Amino acid sequence: MQITNTILMVRPVAFRMNEETAVNNYFQEDLSVKNNQINKNAQQEFDAFVEKLKAKGVNVIVIEDRLDQDTPDSIFPNNWISFHKDGTVGVYPMFAENRRRERREDVFDILEEKGFFIDKIVDYTSAEEEGIFLEGTGSIILDRVHNKAYCALSDRADEDLFIEFCEDFDVFPVLFTANQSVDGKRLPIYHTNVMMALAETFAVICLDTIDDKKERKMVKDHLKQDGKEVILITEEQMHSFAGNMLQVLGANDERILVMSSAAYNSLTQSQIDAIEKHCTILHSSLETIETCGGGSARCMMAEVFLPLK
Repeated sequence: MQITNTILMVRPVAFRMNEETAVNNYFQEDLSVKNNQINKNAQQEFDAFVEKLKAKGVNVIVIEDRLDQDTPDSIFPNNWISFHKDGTVGVYPMFAENRRRERREDVFDILEEKGFFIDKIVDYTSAEEEGIFLEGTGSIILDRVHNKAYCALSDRADEDLFIEFCEDFDVFPVLFTANQSVDGKRLPIYHTNVMMALAETFAVICLDTIDDKKERKMVKDHLKQDGKEVILITEEQMHSFAGNMLQVLGANDERILVMSSAAYNSLTQSQIDAIEKHCTILHSSLETIETCGGGSARCMMAEVFLPLK
């Protein structure tokens, strides 16, 4: 299965703009609001988002963040952990030191208590000692059906470690560089999952970010070879998080593409029509989370593919 009915989400307790990630996440902006109000607003957005998902029949496992850890980006768990159908869990090295505190062993206990089976843990975190990073399904877009992994190289996605991941999980690597314009320069996009989203039968992608024509064609060819309809978005739409989407399963196997309201409102009617040929759309306002965190709906959801005991 490419998509799952179960997702894990972390409710924030100390959300704010993370100064350690802002150095290469050009989606982040500061708000002239006190941090306690920012966190309160983020909690309200989080709770409303979770309720919308549950109302659609999505199985949402909510874990409360811990105040003593001071983890402003804990709301984005997909960067440190991934769950796979054979019972494997991937644990990943994080660029920002304060994000490394998000990794929690009790998450494994919570999932096992809920009936999921964990067979083994593949831990890449020792790479942090060498300044090498690969931030989970932020850096890696998995095609779980065709056994491929897409990755845009950046400070948070190391080529050699990505290849090691592909060997460990027996997937074919699709490597490229994706850039965005920042103050007149073309700089690497911090995470692959802000410029592309992979669903069962289609992909939403900003191909304009792939400046190298051969790489751009290669990525498009892979998607088309696997029967995906390619739905293009612009860089401007990407900056409204239109690439940061995730397809999930709702009640009665309903296919749902989840995104923020900012992402939805940036889409043209023809793009919406193209998506709705494949599935329904669910969107929720994540304005505070997007502005301060520089991540959106997809980043907030860690997909759980683990088998049940």
